[in-house]
Amino acid sequence: MASATVTSKGQTTIPKAVRQHLKLKVGDRVEFVIERDGRVVLIPASLDIETLKGVLAPAPRRVTLEEMDEAIRDQAMGKHAKR
Repeated sequence: MASATVTSKGQTTIPKAVRQHLKLKVGDRVEFVIERDGRVVLIPASLDIETLKGVLAPAPRRVTLEEMDEAIRDQAMGKHAKR
């Protein structure tokens, strides 16, 4: 089990084994999550864009750029298109 010491300023160094496991690099951010049972979980706050692939469901239908422009114009003019 990795351990670290807290300084008088409340700072600590994340042990190398933990940084490697979480794939943390210089400048990455981390989040501390307090679980209901009192445990604290450290998770990377920086995500590689590739990890987000497939998170969202595909759009229910595709629209063209022209349809988008028309919808924006209608909204700006106070019209609500019925589709």
